[in-house]
Formats: sequence, C-alpha cells, structure tokens
Amino acid sequence: MEQATQGTTLIGALLPFILMFAIFYFLLIRPQQKQQKARQAMLDSLKKGNKVITIGGIYGEITDIKDDQLTLRIADKVEIKTTRGAVSQVIK
Repeated sequence: MEQATQGTTLIGALLPFILMFAIFYFLLIRPQQKQQKARQAMLDSLKKGNKVITIGGIYGEITDIKDDQLTLRIADKVEIKTTRGAVSQVIK
C-alpha cells in the first residue's frame, strides 16, 4: 500500500513539469522549427534576378550566386557581395 502512495506522489510531483514542457513545446519550440524550415526553403530557392532585402535593410537584385555567396546590385554600377544567410526576404 505504501508503494502505491509513493508512486502516486511521484506522478503528482512530475505532472506539472510534464505539462509545462508540453506547453513550451507546442507554443515555442514547434513554431520556431517551422519558421526555420520556411526560412531555409526560402534561402535554398534564391536565384538570379530575385529582388531581396538583406537583414541590414539593403534592397538589391541578385546578379550572381556561387555556393553561399551572393552578388547584389543595389544601384547602377554598384554591387556588393554577401552570404545567403544575410537575406531577410524576397520581394515579389
């Protein structure tokens, strides 16, 4: 009888932690994983001619892509090199 009481007390003590983890998972961890997958898909789909905004707020058009390096035209005869990870969003 005493073992059953100890088992029940243990479950009662762990239940709030289990519920908190489940809440954190569904409210924080899972949405963040979805965002990371969407961002990675966006970065993988970059191609020449896309108009983009960098994380620093620079608007430009992709003129060249080599592996992880992009060349952006930000004005006439002005090009900069940056990484794929520096792209914040693609402008349509």
